[in-house]
Amino acid sequence: MELTQIRLLVSDFPSVYRFYRDILGLKPQFEAENGPYAKLTPDTGHAAIALQDRTTIAGTLDQLAPDPQGHRALVVLRVDDLDATHAELTSRGAEFTRAPAPMGDRMRVAYLEDPEGNVIELQEWLALRDQSA
Repeated sequence: MELTQIRLLVSDFPSVYRFYRDILGLKPQFEAENGPYAKLTPDTGHAAIALQDRTTIAGTLDQLAPDPQGHRALVVLRVDDLDATHAELTSRGAEFTRAPAPMGDRMRVAYLEDPEGNVIELQEWLALRDQSA
């Protein structure tokens, strides 16, 4: 598994986006000040901080409500074979809140929670984002 990002679930997307871009100086992979998703990286390293409008992810994860008191973050891990990882983790006792399924045409995802209720997204990339866009 490879850590690809820590994703923050936010209610005021433009403010949080400007904070990470303008105040902290992280570089957006693409401009998306109004969301609903953005990925920003520091000058060094491969991992990133991603921002997700909490109302858009609530539709994907039934247990997430667009509530400021709800989940705040998601740990995102990339795997080479989502079905094999799902089977392996299930055999170790993991209980998934969403089985492997497509998310758009570029990836498949599955979700589980740690014992504290923090959400973990496992991603299998089917296609890379067009870097020229």
